[in-house]
Amino acid sequence: MQIMDTADPVFSTAEIRDIEQQAARLPKPPRLMEKAGLAAAQVIRDQLLKGPGHQILVLAGPGNNGGDAFVVARYLQEWGNTVTVVFGGDGNRVPPDAKQALQAWFNIGGDICAEIPDGDRSWDAVIDGLFGIGLDQSQHRPIEGKYREWIEAVNQMATPIVALDIPSGLGSDDGCIYGIAIHATLTITFIGLKPGLFTHSGPECCGTIVLRDLDIQLPAPPEPHTWLLNHKLAQSILPPVRRANSHKGTFGNVAILGGSTGMTGAALLAGRAALHLGAGRVYLGLLADNAPPVDFSQPELMLRPPSELFTLAPLNCLIVGPGLGQSAEALPWLEKALTSDCTLIVDADALNLIAQHSPLAKKLSQRNASTILTPHPAEAARLLNTGTAAVQQNRMNAALQIAQQFNCYVVLKGAGSICCLPGGKRYLNTSGNPALSTAGTGDVLAGMMGALIAQGLKPDQALLLAVYLHGAAANRWVQQHHGMVGMVASEVIAEARLLLNEWVYRNGINGVKPLL
Repeated sequence: MQIMDTADPVFSTAEIRDIEQQAARLPKPPRLMEKAGLAAAQVIRDQLLKGPGHQILVLAGPGNNGGDAFVVARYLQEWGNTVTVVFGGDGNRVPPDAKQALQAWFNIGGDICAEIPDGDRSWDAVIDGLFGIGLDQSQHRPIEGKYREWIEAVNQMATPIVALDIPSGLGSDDGCIYGIAIHATLTITFIGLKPGLFTHSGPECCGTIVLRDLDIQLPAPPEPHTWLLNHKLAQSILPPVRRANSHKGTFGNVAILGGSTGMTGAALLAGRAALHLGAGRVYLGLLADNAPPVDFSQPELMLRPPSELFTLAPLNCLIVGPGLGQSAEALPWLEKALTSDCTLIVDADALNLIAQHSPLAKKLSQRNASTILTPHPAEAARLLNTGTAAVQQNRMNAALQIAQQFNCYVVLKGAGSICCLPGGKRYLNTSGNPALSTAGTGDVLAGMMGALIAQGLKPDQALLLAVYLHGAAANRWVQQHHGMVGMVASEVIAEARLLLNEWVYRNGINGVKPLL
């Protein structure tokens, strides 16, 4: 089964525009603005307002997003609510469909205001129809003037905010905030999901996301290049239930190279994660001068001199980087790892060394075996010889560039981590939260990936499942501890193990008889 068979597609602005243009050329073109406005109004009525008699403020912009807002206003007014529309554009200069929507609003007796009404008026909901995906992202023009003032005012209101298509001010392709952005309670997006909803600043601006595809039927719809990494997709790539007739060799061997002086904890965390997530054997090659002979907290880990890691056979996965450091001593070990013939996971300082030494970068790009890179934005910037801000301004493209430049699988970590495969397919992770912003969680993620590869998952499957499971484990911890403060990396391991077992054995434990 191809992973994409169960994944939800995500479309760029250009792909959405292509869909709209194809729909307009159909023999009976659908009235997309009318359908979008009605769909949004129904969601608002059913999920937010729960009946008529509400006071609603609608902000309508000068483009088609404003047209959607006029349609929403019309339906909500007709359904027995009092709707105030604030419109700062020129009714004679709006696009044709938006002009029709404005006239339809006038036809039912609707009026428009040039500013948000003053006073202590209490709104039951605010509808954001200022810009949507129509914001001029190509020129990175920030929102200024009256629109900025409106967004500032709305964000300070203690009332639910509904964004139409995407919160105004948020880039639909990159998740960047252009000057200021609406912080929505609910985002109703049309036709298809957009990358900016899920990465960078998107998760903190969008609230709950509801998709209405408007039932557009095209003879040749554009093929998506990006998909959503969500619970449904993760459930489709779980490792199989373990057979009764199995042994430690059945579940593979993982080796971890790193742990320089003062950083042995990083390698130990990766090792413990690999062990607790199901690898049959886990070996650690620690570079520290005073490396311990055994991990007394986890004696099942097998600590060896680094040189011995390369004599172990068969290794299913080698992880290099956790606690590796950037000293001259680390270089030959990284070079040896890059010439290994097993699946390689490159993390932390191994990425920094590759960015600093072009011969290592060349060896990486020429590897015959599969490689997974796990950079955070600063490490990605070093690999691409650019700045962290540049990476964050176009995370989608940065992940793609790294995958293509080094012929590898990539996870660009951060809010809405982006997984990219060598062929260019990208997946946007929907799990995780700020509790993961603590030392060692990246080492844990690398160990989780290694464990899944050792148990027989393909590199793309292990990458996607580990990234989603890692975030889901943090979500579970937050629910149990009623907040995001104080989680440590080792706690992610425990939560991830519980979740993985729940998911794999959700229909009961086969082959294990109850105690008598």
